[in-house]
Amino acid sequence: MNTFSLEGKTALVTGCKRGIGFAMAEGLAEAGADIIGVSATLELEGSAIEAAVTKIGRKFTAYQCDFADRDAVYQFLKNLEVTPDILINNAGTIMRKPAAEHPDEYWDQVIDVNLNAQFILSREIGAKMVERGSGKIIFTASLLTFQGGITVPGYAASKGAIGQLTKALANEWASKGVNVNAIAPGYIATDNTEALRNDPVRTEQILARIPAGRWGDPNDFKGPTVFLASEASSYVNGEILVVDGGWMGR
Repeated sequence: MNTFSLEGKTALVTGCKRGIGFAMAEGLAEAGADIIGVSATLELEGSAIEAAVTKIGRKFTAYQCDFADRDAVYQFLKNLEVTPDILINNAGTIMRKPAAEHPDEYWDQVIDVNLNAQFILSREIGAKMVERGSGKIIFTASLLTFQGGITVPGYAASKGAIGQLTKALANEWASKGVNVNAIAPGYIATDNTEALRNDPVRTEQILARIPAGRWGDPNDFKGPTVFLASEASSYVNGEILVVDGGWMGR
């Protein structure tokens, strides 16, 4: 279906070195997009995601940026040579400690990476999209956009805010040709859930609630990402698409 094609488009994907971001970038490339990849530790040459994208026949450009460093975020934007057609705000971090012991350093790190940097990128790139009259912005939200979680107060606060930011930007920019939406992953087998997957009690509790009966796989995000990045979703604005194996339905 041509409405799902991303031929001739460029997508900027943050946090694409591994996990969900890797799959998102690969899926966008499979749909025809060239990829700009950004993360704090992404190799400027020879990365696994570069190999995957170029094997598909698409172009890949790598940048490094520490999203906890506001000056670095602005420097990245200054160095960025093009305004992408698609912005995937996927970079994120999680730091676990009970709320009564959760230090300022944990809170600040998570909020800077998961929220502040994503707002700055969206504001600066989104303004150019609005001026151009077209663009797609997709945030990675979370089940903790809707729920509070346990021992991750900073993460829950950041992802709750991402849900509201998605709606706020969509309200302003939908009429300008810019679609802003989010994808909320459920329990996915990634670095962020390693501690949970290594806890047999929590693993049993989590799987018992998921109707699909399994942890999600990063590749489960290729289709939803391509949908929200393509013309197929031209009338979808401010939506938080949950990809969770049915968890929220329980």
